Amino acid sequence: MGAYILRRILLMIPTLFGIMAISFAIIQFAPGGPVERVIAQITGQGGDAGDRLGSGGGDAGAASFDAGGVTSSKYRGAQGLDPEFIAKLEKQFGFDKPPLERFGMMLWNYARFDFGESYFRDIGVLDLIVEKMPVSVSLGLWITLLSYLISIPLGIRKAVKDGSSFDMWTSGIVIIGYAIPGFLFAILLMVLFAGGSFYDWFPLRGLTSDNFHELSLGGKILDYFWHLTLPLTAMVMSAFATTTLLTKNSFLDEIRKQYVVTARAKGLSERQVLYGHVFRNAMLIVIAGFPGAFISAFFTGSLLIENIFSLDGLGLLGFRSILDRDYPVVFANLYIFSLIGLFISLISDLTYTWIDPRIDFERRDV
Repeated sequence: MGAYILRRILLMIPTLFGIMAISFAIIQFAPGGPVERVIAQITGQGGDAGDRLGSGGGDAGAASFDAGGVTSSKYRGAQGLDPEFIAKLEKQFGFDKPPLERFGMMLWNYARFDFGESYFRDIGVLDLIVEKMPVSVSLGLWITLLSYLISIPLGIRKAVKDGSSFDMWTSGIVIIGYAIPGFLFAILLMVLFAGGSFYDWFPLRGLTSDNFHELSLGGKILDYFWHLTLPLTAMVMSAFATTTLLTKNSFLDEIRKQYVVTARAKGLSERQVLYGHVFRNAMLIVIAGFPGAFISAFFTGSLLIENIFSLDGLGLLGFRSILDRDYPVVFANLYIFSLIGLFISLISDLTYTWIDPRIDFERRDV
Protein backbone atom coordinates (compact mmCIF):
# COMPACT_ATOMS: atom_id res chain seq x y z
CA MET A 1 0.00 0.00 0.00
CA GLY A 2 2.91 2.33 0.70
CA ALA A 3 4.14 2.02 -2.89
CA TYR A 4 0.66 2.79 -4.21
CA ILE A 5 0.35 5.91 -2.03
CA LEU A 6 3.81 7.08 -3.15
CA ARG A 7 2.90 6.62 -6.83
CA ARG A 8 -0.33 8.56 -6.36
CA ILE A 9 1.50 11.42 -4.64
CA LEU A 10 4.12 11.56 -7.40
CA LEU A 11 1.37 11.62 -10.04
CA MET A 12 -0.08 14.71 -8.36
CA ILE A 13 2.92 16.74 -9.53
CA PRO A 14 2.32 16.49 -13.32
CA THR A 15 -1.45 16.72 -12.76
CA LEU A 16 -1.10 19.94 -10.78
CA PHE A 17 1.40 21.28 -13.32
CA GLY A 18 -1.04 20.60 -16.16
CA ILE A 19 -3.92 22.34 -14.35
CA MET A 20 -1.82 25.44 -13.67
CA ALA A 21 -0.29 25.51 -17.16
CA ILE A 22 -3.63 25.32 -18.95
CA SER A 23 -5.17 27.96 -16.69
CA PHE A 24 -2.16 30.26 -17.10
CA ALA A 25 -2.30 29.89 -20.89
CA ILE A 26 -6.02 30.72 -20.96
CA ILE A 27 -5.41 33.85 -18.89
CA GLN A 28 -2.85 35.08 -21.42
CA PHE A 29 -5.52 35.19 -24.12
CA ALA A 30 -8.32 36.50 -21.92
CA PRO A 31 -9.28 40.12 -22.59
CA GLY A 32 -8.51 42.69 -19.92
CA GLY A 33 -6.12 42.46 -17.02
CA PRO A 34 -4.94 44.31 -13.92
CA VAL A 35 -3.11 46.94 -15.97
CA GLU A 36 -6.23 47.67 -18.03
CA ARG A 37 -8.29 47.80 -14.84
CA VAL A 38 -6.06 50.49 -13.30
CA ILE A 39 -6.02 52.42 -16.57
CA ALA A 40 -9.83 52.32 -16.69
CA GLN A 41 -10.03 53.63 -13.12
CA ILE A 42 -7.62 56.45 -13.87
CA THR A 43 -9.27 57.57 -17.08
CA GLY A 44 -12.82 57.11 -15.83
CA GLN A 45 -12.73 57.91 -12.11
CA GLY A 46 -10.16 60.69 -11.75
CA GLY A 47 -7.06 58.73 -10.70
CA ASP A 48 -8.05 57.19 -7.37
CA ALA A 49 -6.53 53.91 -8.50
CA GLY A 50 -3.08 55.30 -7.95
CA ASP A 51 -3.55 54.74 -4.22
CA ARG A 52 -3.96 51.01 -4.83
CA LEU A 53 -0.67 50.41 -6.61
CA GLY A 54 1.50 49.93 -3.52
CA SER A 55 5.10 50.98 -3.05
CA GLY A 56 6.15 49.96 -6.57
CA GLY A 57 3.92 52.61 -8.13
CA GLY A 58 4.20 55.39 -5.57
CA ASP A 59 5.71 57.93 -7.95
CA ALA A 60 3.45 56.81 -10.76
CA GLY A 61 0.85 59.26 -9.56
CA ALA A 62 2.69 61.85 -11.61
CA ALA A 63 1.26 60.26 -14.75
CA SER A 64 -0.33 62.88 -16.91
CA PHE A 65 -2.51 63.05 -19.96
CA ASP A 66 -0.68 64.14 -23.13
CA ALA A 67 -2.85 66.96 -24.37
CA GLY A 68 -0.58 67.67 -27.31
CA GLY A 69 -0.72 64.29 -28.91
CA VAL A 70 -1.79 60.66 -28.51
CA THR A 71 0.67 58.07 -27.27
CA SER A 72 0.25 54.63 -28.83
CA SER A 73 -0.14 51.73 -26.40
CA LYS A 74 -0.99 48.03 -26.47
CA TYR A 75 -3.54 48.63 -23.70
CA ARG A 76 -7.04 49.75 -24.51
CA GLY A 77 -7.80 53.18 -23.10
CA ALA A 78 -4.14 54.04 -22.46
CA GLN A 79 -3.87 56.63 -25.23
CA GLY A 80 -2.72 59.90 -23.75
CA LEU A 81 -1.09 58.36 -20.65
CA ASP A 82 2.63 58.73 -19.95
CA PRO A 83 4.49 55.63 -21.31
CA GLU A 84 6.68 55.61 -18.19
CA PHE A 85 3.57 55.25 -16.07
CA ILE A 86 2.42 52.30 -18.17
CA ALA A 87 5.87 50.71 -17.81
CA LYS A 88 5.73 51.13 -14.02
CA LEU A 89 2.29 49.56 -13.97
CA GLU A 90 3.61 46.55 -15.89
CA LYS A 91 6.53 46.22 -13.46
CA GLN A 92 4.21 46.58 -10.47
CA PHE A 93 2.09 43.63 -11.65
CA GLY A 94 5.04 41.62 -13.04
CA PHE A 95 4.03 41.97 -16.68
CA ASP A 96 7.46 43.35 -17.65
CA LYS A 97 8.70 39.74 -17.82
CA PRO A 98 7.97 37.12 -20.53
CA PRO A 99 5.03 34.74 -19.84
CA LEU A 100 7.23 31.65 -19.42
CA GLU A 101 9.39 33.42 -16.84
CA ARG A 102 6.32 34.57 -14.95
CA PHE A 103 4.87 31.06 -15.01
CA GLY A 104 8.12 29.54 -13.75
CA MET A 105 8.37 32.07 -10.92
CA MET A 106 4.76 31.40 -9.97
CA LEU A 107 5.33 27.63 -9.76
CA TRP A 108 8.51 28.10 -7.71
CA ASN A 109 6.75 30.38 -5.26
CA TYR A 110 3.67 28.15 -5.05
CA ALA A 111 5.83 25.08 -4.38
CA ARG A 112 7.02 26.96 -1.26
CA PHE A 113 3.42 28.07 -0.51
CA ASP A 114 4.39 31.69 -1.12
CA PHE A 115 1.31 33.20 -2.78
CA GLY A 116 2.28 36.85 -2.58
CA GLU A 117 -0.18 39.67 -2.06
CA SER A 118 -3.44 40.61 -3.72
CA TYR A 119 -3.18 43.17 -6.53
CA PHE A 120 -6.06 45.30 -5.28
CA ARG A 121 -6.31 44.45 -1.57
CA ASP A 122 -3.67 45.39 0.98
CA ILE A 123 -3.40 41.84 2.34
CA GLY A 124 -1.52 38.62 1.63
CA VAL A 125 -3.33 36.10 -0.54
CA LEU A 126 -3.06 33.29 2.03
CA ASP A 127 -4.34 35.58 4.79
CA LEU A 128 -7.24 36.57 2.55
CA ILE A 129 -8.16 32.93 1.88
CA VAL A 130 -7.96 32.07 5.60
CA GLU A 131 -10.15 35.08 6.38
CA LYS A 132 -12.90 33.89 4.02
CA MET A 133 -12.64 30.20 4.88
CA PRO A 134 -15.01 30.01 7.91
CA VAL A 135 -18.05 30.71 5.74
CA SER A 136 -17.19 28.05 3.16
CA VAL A 137 -16.20 25.50 5.81
CA SER A 138 -19.50 26.07 7.62
CA LEU A 139 -21.57 25.64 4.47
CA GLY A 140 -19.57 22.68 3.13
CA LEU A 141 -19.37 20.78 6.40
CA TRP A 142 -22.97 21.17 7.50
CA ILE A 143 -24.50 20.60 4.06
CA THR A 144 -22.50 17.36 3.70
CA LEU A 145 -23.44 16.10 7.16
CA LEU A 146 -27.11 17.02 6.72
CA SER A 147 -27.35 15.43 3.29
CA TYR A 148 -25.85 12.16 4.57
CA LEU A 149 -28.00 12.13 7.71
CA ILE A 150 -31.08 12.50 5.50
CA SER A 151 -30.15 10.41 2.47
CA ILE A 152 -28.74 7.26 4.13
CA PRO A 153 -31.77 6.44 6.34
CA LEU A 154 -34.12 7.50 3.55
CA GLY A 155 -32.28 5.40 0.96
CA ILE A 156 -32.33 2.33 3.23
CA ARG A 157 -36.03 2.76 3.91
CA LYS A 158 -36.76 3.15 0.20
CA ALA A 159 -34.83 -0.05 -0.56
CA VAL A 160 -36.75 -2.02 2.08
CA LYS A 161 -40.06 -0.58 0.85
CA ASP A 162 -39.16 -0.79 -2.84
CA GLY A 163 -42.25 -0.40 -5.03
CA SER A 164 -44.50 0.69 -2.17
CA SER A 165 -46.42 3.96 -1.93
CA PHE A 166 -43.73 5.28 0.44
CA ASP A 167 -41.07 4.62 -2.18
CA MET A 168 -43.13 6.33 -4.88
CA TRP A 169 -43.98 9.58 -3.09
CA THR A 170 -40.53 9.98 -1.55
CA SER A 171 -39.02 9.53 -5.03
CA GLY A 172 -41.27 12.34 -6.22
CA ILE A 173 -40.05 14.61 -3.43
CA VAL A 174 -36.41 13.75 -4.16
CA ILE A 175 -36.81 14.43 -7.88
CA ILE A 176 -38.61 17.74 -7.30
CA GLY A 177 -36.00 18.84 -4.77
CA TYR A 178 -33.21 17.96 -7.18
CA ALA A 179 -34.90 19.78 -10.05
CA ILE A 180 -35.43 23.08 -8.20
CA PRO A 181 -32.34 25.31 -8.52
CA GLY A 182 -30.90 26.12 -5.11
CA PHE A 183 -30.69 29.84 -5.77
CA LEU A 184 -34.40 30.05 -6.69
CA PHE A 185 -35.36 28.25 -3.51
CA ALA A 186 -33.02 30.60 -1.61
CA ILE A 187 -34.85 33.62 -3.04
CA LEU A 188 -38.19 32.06 -2.05
CA LEU A 189 -36.94 31.51 1.51
CA MET A 190 -35.68 35.06 1.65
CA VAL A 191 -39.03 36.46 0.52
CA LEU A 192 -40.96 34.29 2.98
CA PHE A 193 -38.80 34.34 6.10
CA ALA A 194 -36.13 37.05 5.86
CA GLY A 195 -37.99 40.33 5.75
CA GLY A 196 -39.38 39.99 2.25
CA SER A 197 -43.14 40.12 1.78
CA PHE A 198 -44.12 37.97 4.77
CA TYR A 199 -42.05 37.20 7.88
CA ASP A 200 -38.81 38.64 9.24
CA TRP A 201 -37.54 35.66 11.23
CA PHE A 202 -34.00 35.15 9.93
CA PRO A 203 -31.02 37.45 9.19
CA LEU A 204 -29.63 38.05 5.74
CA ARG A 205 -25.98 38.91 6.33
CA GLY A 206 -22.98 37.09 7.77
CA LEU A 207 -22.56 34.05 10.00
CA THR A 208 -23.00 35.90 13.28
CA SER A 209 -24.74 38.96 14.71
CA ASP A 210 -22.98 42.21 15.60
CA ASN A 211 -23.22 41.43 19.33
CA PHE A 212 -21.91 37.87 18.92
CA HIS A 213 -18.97 38.36 21.31
CA GLU A 214 -21.30 39.56 24.05
CA LEU A 215 -23.43 36.40 23.98
CA SER A 216 -23.07 33.35 26.20
CA LEU A 217 -21.80 30.08 24.78
CA GLY A 218 -25.35 28.79 24.24
CA GLY A 219 -26.34 32.12 22.72
CA LYS A 220 -23.40 32.02 20.32
CA ILE A 221 -24.36 28.52 19.13
CA LEU A 222 -27.97 29.53 18.61
CA ASP A 223 -26.94 32.73 16.83
CA TYR A 224 -24.59 30.79 14.52
CA PHE A 225 -27.25 28.28 13.45
CA TRP A 226 -29.86 31.06 13.24
CA HIS A 227 -27.76 32.66 10.50
CA LEU A 228 -27.13 29.32 8.77
CA THR A 229 -30.75 28.09 8.70
CA LEU A 230 -31.85 29.61 5.41
CA PRO A 231 -28.61 29.02 3.43
CA LEU A 232 -28.43 25.38 4.52
CA THR A 233 -32.13 24.82 3.79
CA ALA A 234 -31.65 26.22 0.28
CA MET A 235 -28.64 23.99 -0.38
CA VAL A 236 -29.87 20.76 1.20
CA MET A 237 -32.90 20.49 -1.10
CA SER A 238 -30.86 19.11 -3.96
CA ALA A 239 -27.79 17.88 -2.06
CA PHE A 240 -29.26 14.61 -0.76
CA ALA A 241 -30.99 13.41 -3.95
CA THR A 242 -28.01 11.63 -5.55
CA THR A 243 -26.86 10.01 -2.30
CA THR A 244 -30.40 8.84 -1.51
CA LEU A 245 -30.80 7.06 -4.84
CA LEU A 246 -27.25 5.66 -4.65
CA THR A 247 -27.95 4.26 -1.19
CA LYS A 248 -31.22 2.71 -2.31
CA ASN A 249 -29.72 1.05 -5.39
CA SER A 250 -26.72 -0.24 -3.42
CA PHE A 251 -28.98 -1.86 -0.84
CA LEU A 252 -31.23 -3.35 -3.51
CA ASP A 253 -28.22 -4.95 -5.22
CA GLU A 254 -27.01 -6.47 -1.98
CA ILE A 255 -30.44 -7.63 -0.79
CA ARG A 256 -30.83 -9.74 -3.94
CA LYS A 257 -27.54 -11.62 -3.47
CA GLN A 258 -27.26 -15.23 -2.36
CA TYR A 259 -25.66 -14.59 1.02
CA VAL A 260 -28.75 -12.61 2.08
CA VAL A 261 -30.98 -15.55 1.14
CA THR A 262 -28.71 -17.84 3.17
CA ALA A 263 -28.81 -15.52 6.19
CA ARG A 264 -32.60 -15.46 6.08
CA ALA A 265 -32.71 -19.25 5.76
CA LYS A 266 -30.68 -19.49 8.98
CA GLY A 267 -33.49 -17.72 10.81
CA LEU A 268 -31.95 -14.26 11.19
CA SER A 269 -34.39 -11.38 11.53
CA GLU A 270 -34.70 -8.77 8.78
CA ARG A 271 -32.96 -6.21 11.02
CA GLN A 272 -30.02 -8.57 11.60
CA VAL A 273 -29.78 -9.32 7.90
CA LEU A 274 -30.05 -5.67 6.92
CA TYR A 275 -27.63 -4.12 9.41
CA GLY A 276 -25.45 -7.13 10.22
CA HIS A 277 -24.74 -8.30 6.68
CA VAL A 278 -26.04 -5.94 4.02
CA PHE A 279 -25.14 -2.56 5.52
CA ARG A 280 -21.33 -2.79 5.31
CA ASN A 281 -21.27 -4.02 1.72
CA ALA A 282 -23.99 -1.67 0.51
CA MET A 283 -22.47 1.42 2.16
CA LEU A 284 -19.02 0.90 0.63
CA ILE A 285 -19.58 3.31 -2.26
CA VAL A 286 -21.57 5.81 -0.22
CA ILE A 287 -19.16 6.14 2.71
CA ALA A 288 -16.05 6.11 0.52
CA GLY A 289 -17.51 9.02 -1.43
CA PHE A 290 -17.89 11.18 1.68
CA PRO A 291 -14.54 13.05 1.29
CA GLY A 292 -15.34 13.85 -2.32
CA ALA A 293 -18.84 14.99 -1.44
CA PHE A 294 -17.46 17.31 1.21
CA ILE A 295 -14.86 18.86 -1.07
CA SER A 296 -17.51 19.35 -3.76
CA ALA A 297 -19.87 21.14 -1.38
CA PHE A 298 -16.98 23.07 0.13
CA PHE A 299 -15.66 24.60 -3.09
CA THR A 300 -18.32 24.52 -5.75
CA GLY A 301 -21.78 24.59 -4.24
CA SER A 302 -22.11 27.93 -2.51
CA LEU A 303 -21.32 30.83 -4.87
CA LEU A 304 -24.90 31.89 -5.54
CA ILE A 305 -25.98 31.11 -1.97
CA GLU A 306 -23.13 33.24 -0.62
CA ASN A 307 -24.17 36.07 -2.89
CA ILE A 308 -27.89 35.90 -2.05
CA PHE A 309 -27.35 35.75 1.71
CA SER A 310 -24.32 38.11 1.76
CA LEU A 311 -21.95 35.44 3.05
CA ASP A 312 -18.39 36.46 2.26
CA GLY A 313 -16.80 33.08 1.58
CA LEU A 314 -14.32 31.50 -0.81
CA GLY A 315 -16.82 31.13 -3.64
CA LEU A 316 -17.60 34.84 -3.66
CA LEU A 317 -13.91 35.68 -3.23
CA GLY A 318 -12.95 33.66 -6.29
CA PHE A 319 -15.74 35.14 -8.39
CA ARG A 320 -14.87 38.73 -7.48
CA SER A 321 -11.16 38.06 -8.02
CA ILE A 322 -11.86 36.88 -11.56
CA LEU A 323 -13.93 39.98 -12.28
CA ASP A 324 -11.22 42.23 -10.80
CA ARG A 325 -8.45 40.35 -12.63
CA ASP A 326 -6.76 39.81 -9.26
CA TYR A 327 -4.57 37.02 -10.62
CA PRO A 328 -2.62 36.17 -7.41
CA VAL A 329 -5.90 35.37 -5.66
CA VAL A 330 -7.29 33.50 -8.68
CA PHE A 331 -4.25 31.26 -9.16
CA ALA A 332 -3.72 30.71 -5.43
CA ASN A 333 -7.33 29.53 -5.09
CA LEU A 334 -6.89 27.25 -8.08
CA TYR A 335 -3.61 25.82 -6.79
CA ILE A 336 -4.77 25.23 -3.21
CA PHE A 337 -8.15 23.77 -4.19
CA SER A 338 -6.64 21.51 -6.86
CA LEU A 339 -4.03 20.23 -4.41
CA ILE A 340 -6.67 19.55 -1.76
CA GLY A 341 -8.89 17.88 -4.35
CA LEU A 342 -6.08 15.52 -5.39
CA PHE A 343 -5.39 14.53 -1.80
CA ILE A 344 -9.11 14.05 -1.14
CA SER A 345 -9.26 11.72 -4.14
CA LEU A 346 -6.44 9.67 -2.62
CA ILE A 347 -8.20 9.60 0.75
CA SER A 348 -11.40 8.40 -0.94
CA ASP A 349 -9.54 5.48 -2.51
CA LEU A 350 -7.89 4.60 0.79
CA THR A 351 -11.31 4.68 2.46
CA TYR A 352 -12.39 1.83 0.18
CA THR A 353 -9.59 -0.37 1.55
CA TRP A 354 -10.44 0.61 5.13
CA ILE A 355 -14.12 -0.32 4.70
CA ASP A 356 -13.45 -3.47 2.65
CA PRO A 357 -9.98 -5.06 3.16
CA ARG A 358 -10.60 -7.26 0.11
CA ILE A 359 -9.87 -4.23 -2.10
CA ASP A 360 -6.14 -3.98 -2.80
CA PHE A 361 -5.13 -1.23 -5.23
CA GLU A 362 -1.46 -2.23 -5.07
CA ARG A 363 -2.18 -5.81 -6.15
CA ARG A 364 -4.45 -4.54 -8.92
CA ASP A 365 -1.63 -2.41 -10.35
CA VAL A 366 0.80 -5.33 -10.49
